[in-house]
Formats: sequence, C-alpha cells, structure tokens
Amino acid sequence: MRDTSHNNDLAGETSPYLLQHAHNPVDWHPWTDETLALARTRNKPILLSIGYSACHWCHVMAHESFEDPDTAALMNQAFVNIKVDREERPDLDRVYQLAHQILAQRGGGWPLTVFLTPDDLTPFFAGTYFPLEARYGIPSFKEVLTRVSTFFHEQQPQLRQQNASLQQLFRRIETEDTRPAMSLDSAPIEAAQRALAESFDPRFGGFGRAPKFPHVPALEFLLRRALDTDSGAGARHMLTTSLTRMAEGGIYDQLGGGFSRYSVDAEWNIPHFEKMLYDNGPLLGLYAHTWKLTAEPLFKQVAEGIAGWVTGEMQAPAGAYYASLDADSEGHEGKYYVWDKEEIRARLTPQEYALFAPHYGLDGPPNFEGLWHLCVRQPIPHLAQAAGIMAMQATALLESARMKLLAARAQRVRPGLDDKVLSAWNGLMIAGMASAGRLLGHDDWIDSAERAAQFIHTRLWRDGRLLASWRAQRAELPAYLDDYAFLLDGLLELVQARWNAQWLDWARALADALLTHFEDRSQGGFWFTANDQATPLHRPKTFGDESMPAGNAVAARAFLALGHLCAEPRYLGAAEHALKAALSSAARYPDGHLSTLTALSDALQPPAMVILRGETQALPEWRSALNQKFDARRIELAIPNAAIGLSGLLAQCAPRGEICAYVCRGTTCSLPITSLADLAMALRP
Repeated sequence: MRDTSHNNDLAGETSPYLLQHAHNPVDWHPWTDETLALARTRNKPILLSIGYSACHWCHVMAHESFEDPDTAALMNQAFVNIKVDREERPDLDRVYQLAHQILAQRGGGWPLTVFLTPDDLTPFFAGTYFPLEARYGIPSFKEVLTRVSTFFHEQQPQLRQQNASLQQLFRRIETEDTRPAMSLDSAPIEAAQRALAESFDPRFGGFGRAPKFPHVPALEFLLRRALDTDSGAGARHMLTTSLTRMAEGGIYDQLGGGFSRYSVDAEWNIPHFEKMLYDNGPLLGLYAHTWKLTAEPLFKQVAEGIAGWVTGEMQAPAGAYYASLDADSEGHEGKYYVWDKEEIRARLTPQEYALFAPHYGLDGPPNFEGLWHLCVRQPIPHLAQAAGIMAMQATALLESARMKLLAARAQRVRPGLDDKVLSAWNGLMIAGMASAGRLLGHDDWIDSAERAAQFIHTRLWRDGRLLASWRAQRAELPAYLDDYAFLLDGLLELVQARWNAQWLDWARALADALLTHFEDRSQGGFWFTANDQATPLHRPKTFGDESMPAGNAVAARAFLALGHLCAEPRYLGAAEHALKAALSSAARYPDGHLSTLTALSDALQPPAMVILRGETQALPEWRSALNQKFDARRIELAIPNAAIGLSGLLAQCAPRGEICAYVCRGTTCSLPITSLADLAMALRP
C-alpha cells in the first residue's frame, strides 16, 4: 500500500505526473530557481528524472525505486532530486534527451534519468529506466546512484573535462551555420516518397519494423501526394493500406474509439496502451480527409470513433481537451482493455457471439497474457455469408455486441486521466475536430473545437502572449514554438469550418507573437523557446518530425496560408525563410522531415483558396458542393455578407448579391463566380 503520509515539495504542483510522486519517500523538488540554488549551495549533483503520467515504464521505476525507502534514502543523501513532467517542460526534455543521445550513444526515452553538475546544469551521466535489481545487462538503480556519486566527488578533473567537451558540442550545434538554401526546389519531396516506399510494410502497412508508430506526418504527406497525377497511385496505396491495417488492429480501441501511441508488434495487434491527445487529433483529421478521398466507410467509422472518444472522455466541461489516458489500470498495463473469452460469451446473445468471436479473433489463441485484446480478424461480408445473413444484419449484431461490452468495460477501474490542458495538444485536436467536422458534416465537432479554442483564449492568452499549460485553475509556464504553431494551425482550420472573425484575428496575433519572440531572423526558422525564456545549455531549433509534427514545419505552412489570406508579406517571407533553412537537413533525411516537405509543396505550388460570400442561409449548399470536389490542399472560407472589417485578400472578395465565389491562387483572385457549374470549372487542375 502506498504511503501518503509523507509530502515532498511536489505536493504544491498541478501536474498529475508530479503529483503522482508527491508522497514518495524521495525528497523530490520541482525545477525552479530555488531548487537549482539549493543544489549549488549544497554542492550536490542533481538527479533529474523526466517522465509523464501515461508512461508505463515511468510507473514501473516509481514503484520499484522511488517508493522504496532504501533507494530513497540513498537518493536523498547523495543528490538534489528534481522531477519534471516532460509535457509541461518539453524544452528541458529536448535538451537532456539530446545530451543522453550524446553521452549514451543511443536514443533516449522515458523515464529519462540524468545526473547534472549543480553549478552549470551540464549532464555527466544519463540513462532511461534502471531496475531495482540488476537484470538484462542493466545495472541496478542503487548501483548507478553509488557509482555516480563516487564519480562526482572523486573524479572532478575528468568530470569537468567531459562537461567542457559536451558544452562545446552544444555550442557548435546551436551556432552551426545552417546555410539557408538560395531557392526552394522539389527534389526532397520526390526523394521522400521513394524512401517511404522502401520502408513501407506491404502486408501490414506502416513503415519499418516493430515497434510500429502511426507516423502521422508520413501519412499526411502521402495524402497530399495521392492527389498528384504522377505519383498518386503509389502514395494512395501506402496511405490506405496503413490506415486500414491500423483501424483493424489493436492499436485502435475497437470498442471505445481512439488510438494508442504505438504497437509493440509489426501487425498493429498489441499497443502500448496509453492514449495521447496529440496522436488522435491529427489522426482524426487524416481519417476524415482520406474518407473524402476514397469514400471507404471504414475511414469514416474510425473518424467518428475518435471524435466520440474525445468528446465523451477527453473534453473538460469547460471546453478544453485533456492530455492523455494512462496505459495502466490497477497496476497492470492494458488491464482495462483486454478480455476473458468466457466473460464476453456470457454478456452476448448466441447470435452476437457467433459473429463477434470470429470477427475479433476469439476463436483463435489469446494474444495478451492469456487474454484477448480485440483486433479485426475476419471481414463482415465473409462472416455474414457464412452465417447466411445480410451484411447489414451482421453489422447491426456486431454493433449491439460492442455497445454491451463497452458498457461492461465502463464498470472497470479506469486508466488514470492526465487532465492538464496543453495549448499545443489542444491546437492539434482543434484542427482535427474542425476539419473532420467540416468534411463529415458534424456541426457538434465544430462546436467542440470552438469550445476548446475559447477556453485557451480565455485562460491561457494573456497580454499578447500564450501560456503552455493549465490545471487546477492555474495557468503556468510560457508557451513554446509548438504551442503557438499548432494553435495557429488549429484556428485556421476552425475559421474554415465556421467563419468567425475572432479566430482569424487571434491567428494573426499568434503569428505576430511568433515572429517577435521565436524567429531566427539571421538563419531562418523558429527557435523552440522564446527569446525571453532561459534554457540550460542549448536553445533548440529543429526541423525534423518527432512524436508530433515539427513545429517549424507547422508554423511555415500556417504562415503561408495566413500570408496569402491576409496579403501579408511578413508572413510569406518568414515561411520561405524557414523552409530555406530546413532544406539542407530535409534533403539529407527527407523521410524524417515530412511535415516540412508538406509545407514545401504548399510554397512551391500554393493551394487554391475558395472564398464564398453570401447570405448565411445560402452558404451551406455551396459548401456541400465544394465537399464533392474534394482537395485536401484547398483552403475554403464561407463568409457571410454581413461580415465587416476584412483585410488583405479577403477584402477583395466582396459580396455580390445572394452568393458568389472567388477562386484565389497566390495573391490573385478570379472575378466573382455566381454558379456552381462555373465554380466546378474554375477548380479544375
């Protein structure tokens, strides 16, 4: 039983992850100036532990070591111990993950365990998870603590020399001349598709081997390429195969909707069970767009499943979206989601079970620790034929079975909810909800996105600056590049889904703040932290995609769209400058910079923009007609005649009676178009 009688300095924090450790016997501190001064005063090395609340191995290390009195005593005696939620402080996580990669000569992860010298915060030893007892070639955590403490106190000359080398390397990374390209060209785009084709799994979809991640930037890149007449067939095949296999696998929650972070196997069967908002926002938009491209019912079904999960479980009553659901419940990973076959049989009618069992693999061996995690094994038409019923009847029986099991699952102990609000992740979900709501005709999803946007604007936007996180009535921490860029992109999707001048005005304010506080005016692109934020060792500026799309790429693409809409050369220039700065790294590793290459394609061939002007009641018919001429690249705004105060390109698109359309490319717009037939002609490639 966990001892909750002891409080450490994390007890006053708001992060659910930090609060999980508030009763550890470890004397944890948050990352503050006071804590760093304490380490300097005591001349003790800092033990920095970075994780997040939905992280399974973070929980394991906490239970094994941080709740162990003997380990805690050793930590408290030898170190000043700091806990960091990497979702609140991605700046620190980026710096020390890079340090881990350099020191350990391998990729990092979470929990991240780093030991720092107290005077300059330079890491001198780093690892990830360490077990309580030595196993699998990994030393025990107590052994690591003892060795590190001894090294710090007895090998200072060697430590300082190592630190000086690491500091020099960080300075070289930060001041490296990125040599912006003289001009933009499409060569990396073609190279990226070739690289994706080489790593594509033709049987199960996705890219590479296990563990297998959705790689949303790759799939969004392929969605754009699927519209190309020359390369479209190959891109479309990789896209639809991947989305189909993911939707049929266990990485997708077959009962409750939503995707887990990744699959531990190449077949998408068994996920690492945490569900992250930042995955599901882009995936919602992607499935909705791909349904419009293909008319494949499965993709629409999955989009509806994601949106239903988000609005049902991940949206606060006040409107914002929560961060994540844990992988664990009752101390076991995946326990909430897996089933005993006989429990399912007992809850369903014989007719339902006769279809449900073969559809989800219950007629085969268990696939998760003696139990079943649901994955689609046989298609509905095959099952219906075998049962001698219509496919529609089989679908109804399966839906009835799912609802019964979902209700039964809801009675279990639920995974932990990280209910903090992150501006960046809300931006991703606002974009997904708004675009999917527009494409699938779900006004309630657009309502959901607007409520989230209003929450962020009310509680995390102060004096022209954005804050990164909110929880327990406290908004804290200055925002990072991703917060500004993802929210800016979300607002541009929201204003397309439902015209509201407030969102466009706020988008411009976000863009202006980005330029003022984040732009590298010398070399191009955007720093991850603002010019008035202090970050130890290194100020990151990266162009490659990670677990989320590259902030630089999302910013560049948003600046292109906003620059054309507002006829604002500053925005267009910042986007071009960023893409030129990114081009050399994108050319070296094109399939690691796919969001950048999506933005690059918009810069090389600006997407069409359709501006509708008309009476409010007349706009839906024309919006529906545009939906029938789907183009994932196109920007669409439906602005009521009564709207005033428009500027830039929008001011040129004046109302002309009941309804009309303008088709704009770059900075040039057509004459007003007053019939749907003429609009269809104007949108031909």
